[in-house]
Amino acid sequence: MTIRLPGEDPALSAFSGPAAFGGLLAVHAHPDDETLSTGGLLATWAAAGQPVCLVTCTRGERGEVIALPGTTSEGQAHLEGDGPALGAYRETELARALAELGGGDVGTIKQTFLDALPLPDPQVTAVPHAPDTSDGVRYEDSGMSWVAPGVAGPAPDSPPTAFARVPLDESAGRLAALIRARRPAVVVTYEPSGGYGHPDHVRAHELTVRALELAADQARPEPWAGAELWQAVAPAAEVREARATLAAHPAARILAATEALTFAPAHEPLPPLARGDLAAWSAGRQEIGSSDYRSPDAQPITRADGVVRVDVRTVVGRVVGAMRAHATQVQHATALVSPVGPVAGWYALSNNVLAPVLTHETYLVTPPR
Repeated sequence: MTIRLPGEDPALSAFSGPAAFGGLLAVHAHPDDETLSTGGLLATWAAAGQPVCLVTCTRGERGEVIALPGTTSEGQAHLEGDGPALGAYRETELARALAELGGGDVGTIKQTFLDALPLPDPQVTAVPHAPDTSDGVRYEDSGMSWVAPGVAGPAPDSPPTAFARVPLDESAGRLAALIRARRPAVVVTYEPSGGYGHPDHVRAHELTVRALELAADQARPEPWAGAELWQAVAPAAEVREARATLAAHPAARILAATEALTFAPAHEPLPPLARGDLAAWSAGRQEIGSSDYRSPDAQPITRADGVVRVDVRTVVGRVVGAMRAHATQVQHATALVSPVGPVAGWYALSNNVLAPVLTHETYLVTPPR
């Protein structure tokens, strides 16, 4: 059943379903980010039968390709450097990943690309775009370079059509129209530094904040100011404990030796998403707070003092399955049968550094405007 809101553009039909209002709206820069940053939240919300929508800002055209034998990306190394071909392939990976997060049901998690949403005010655009979508615009991956282990910076050859260069009110205007139409209860994205510094992640945070402002503008039709903003973070102490636990895990050590992988050095600087002011939520502390949102087996998403915690352990199979679907970007994704401390599993990106899948995801909450 397709529900058409008054005045709704057909481009918003990707979010058709029995619940036109409410639910969770996630905003991410590239395919795979929804899984790596908020996979536990999306899977838990979907498992509870609540509406989940995803807006992806680019197709990850400039990503590296791992092409590990025995995975779905085997034989796909030729895609690296071919932006249109890689972007098209990563769209298929994204579809498979969302099916995994949704418990195997295609369409449980609705998804659209940001440039496929209508532009309410065409006059705000001021840069060229690669033609592709219905209004002749395509937002492209801005690229990145590793400036430190686990920390990214801008690519030196970012193209003029890069997403990070799109005028803010152009990209935010598209998202704001969707927010006004769908009226989500929660909008989730990265913290201001984009998690680890990728320019597209930083821009995704900026456009989400701006879109919420535009959506709440009382001068616009049917304004919506009822959404909380959730920003993905992690307690610094928990990240360090998880890294140490992973580096000492026998199976992880065997994998690293066999596949020429490494572990993050114990005392290297943490990425920006790791926050030292979240010590109260570090590993081992008993969770407190209300149980506003629950998964089917009554494991709560807990909140207190402006912080939300998601217990990933009940959906870690879905999350790791989604990681494996993104095989051009993620390798050796593994779920532990019995989590150890704050570690529920592990994975590696193209930097060949094993990273922990944390037992809990953490979000900073900004109340509705």
